[in-house]
Amino acid sequence: MIKKDNILASAKKTILSESESIAKLTDFLDDNFVNAVEIIYKSKGRLVVTGIGKSAIIAQKIVATLNSTGTPSLFLHASEAIHGDLGMVQPGDVVICISKSGNSPEIKVLVPLLKRFANKLIAITGNTTSFLGKEADFVLNTYVETEACPINLAPTNSTTAQLVMGDAIAVCLMKMKNFTAEDFAKYHPGGALGKKLLLRVGDMLDTTHKPIVAANSTIKNVIIEISEKRLGVTAVIENEKVIGIITDGDIRRMLNKTENISGLMAQDIMTKNPKTIKSTDMVIDALNILEDFSITQLVVVDNGLYKGVIHLHDILKEGIV
Repeated sequence: MIKKDNILASAKKTILSESESIAKLTDFLDDNFVNAVEIIYKSKGRLVVTGIGKSAIIAQKIVATLNSTGTPSLFLHASEAIHGDLGMVQPGDVVICISKSGNSPEIKVLVPLLKRFANKLIAITGNTTSFLGKEADFVLNTYVETEACPINLAPTNSTTAQLVMGDAIAVCLMKMKNFTAEDFAKYHPGGALGKKLLLRVGDMLDTTHKPIVAANSTIKNVIIEISEKRLGVTAVIENEKVIGIITDGDIRRMLNKTENISGLMAQDIMTKNPKTIKSTDMVIDALNILEDFSITQLVVVDNGLYKGVIHLHDILKEGIV
């Protein structure tokens, strides 16, 4: 039976081995890296990332990162490229080819074809003197002394180095493009971050069911309106302006304090000057206001006109936290 201490020691050794290999990449960075990033940045085409085996998997991850950070990219499997998929590469595209050895048979077939089409070729390889290293326009060195694998065969340190080099390219391009969190959200509209940065209050409003009572409405009518609209609140309107709100909490407190409510009207129990927000404001801003004042509803008002109510529960349902 393998001892617990041996398992932990092996895991720590693996992590340290990979981290040390990554740290050494900084020593390999030179003008090749700078020129490669500038070529990608200035390109009017796409960035095509190719590889085979484990390097192909890394290529797919790099493509995903680039696409999500504003650099149009696509993955091309090296073996499929020489069987028809090479048509994916168009004039003006820049190609990154990933290979630890740089001498894989598929790479030796693919590279001359890419050169024939005059596409700029960037190599990410651990062997700068390989076929790929010699043929590429720019070579990004990802050499590792050994793999973390105990038999020094399974790609571990080498694939991590490739991935980190891809991340370095993506981050540099983000900075050159002044890529912001708002830009990131555009490519992730369905995620929590996208909703935080893109979703506006007006996007969540049901304007056909906005709770509303007049200042002189009876308490019975107020209760009916709050119950029917199911937002736990109603706006009190006078001359088309919001002059207050009444929550279900206000109703409960009134009933506890008052024996006879027959003569009461909405204006008698409303909260004046309620917290409001515009429909063009971001939902995340609405959430911040709700949390800051420990309330569950906000009245939405545009240019003095009542638009509806946004509720904390609706915001939470959208996954915005």
